Amino acid sequence: MRIEVRGKNLPMTPAISQYAETKCQRLPRYYDGVQQITVTIEKSAKHDEFTVEILADVEKHDDFVVRLTSHDVYEGLDLAIDKMVRQLVNFKERLKDPKH
Repeated sequence: MRIEVRGKNLPMTPAISQYAETKCQRLPRYYDGVQQITVTIEKSAKHDEFTVEILADVEKHDDFVVRLTSHDVYEGLDLAIDKMVRQLVNFKERLKDPKH
């Protein structure tokens, strides 16, 4: 699995990059079909807000996308990872359910 961390209008520090990679490494635990994860962190020019977007490329399904805006980078990453976990778990449950 590949993890790519990008920054827009934000200098990517090693601490932010390492934090994002560490958090994203736990996503295949919830669905093992994850092939690539792209994290994009963008700082708003006018407001003191950060937009975190996580794109998970999985096999046998379209990409999962999470977009979240927060005042803190680390809080935004945590909340976005939690949303992605919820999406992956729901997808895996739908695969297991024979009615769908």
